[in-house]
Amino acid sequence: MRPAIRQHPSPNFGARRDGLRPELVVIHYTAMETAQAAIDWLCNPEAEVSAHYVICEQGQITQLVAEDMRAWHAGMGEWQGRDDVNSRSIGIELANRGNHPFPAQQMTALEMLLRGIMARWGIGPAGVIGHSDLAPGRKIDPGLRFDWHRLEIQGLAERRGDDHGPPDASMSQFREIAKSRGYTASVDDETLLAAVRLRYRPWARGPLIAEDFTPIGHAALWT
Repeated sequence: MRPAIRQHPSPNFGARRDGLRPELVVIHYTAMETAQAAIDWLCNPEAEVSAHYVICEQGQITQLVAEDMRAWHAGMGEWQGRDDVNSRSIGIELANRGNHPFPAQQMTALEMLLRGIMARWGIGPAGVIGHSDLAPGRKIDPGLRFDWHRLEIQGLAERRGDDHGPPDASMSQFREIAKSRGYTASVDDETLLAAVRLRYRPWARGPLIAEDFTPIGHAALWT
């Protein structure tokens, strides 16, 4: 079922550069008190930011920028060795302050929206990422409380591995596998580990361990 979508055009957009088309969906949280406050800011020319969609806590979806246009949501960052993520992606903002769970109605609306976007643009589960994935150390949204597993089990985000990792966990191994999965930003080891954990093991702390490999590696690598 296609969700009802309210239109609220933002002036903050442009053409996608160099003939690029959407190959990623980037999920954010607004970090503002209300969805309307976020919409107002994303439509303010002085802000020079925008997104394609905002989803409020109750599940109402508002479209600010047409999908074939370039919204200004990703900022500086890279994924899979490629920059200008704005030209390569569709941005979805979830109304959330960043310190509380995402309501069921909001997640259901997100899932319906994702299915449509992925079908229209031929984007697979690996193309659904968080802002923190493309900008490690600079951004943390959609944050610790976002339920990535809920998307994974529906084929709306890439699933983690099911093994227990390699017998000897090394940072060089971890960095190579993370790079192969898209984490190509030039950051130090600690920042990279934090970014991957934020996506796959959000409550993990401390030094690298074997379990840190299971989200980004493949079982065949360790058997």
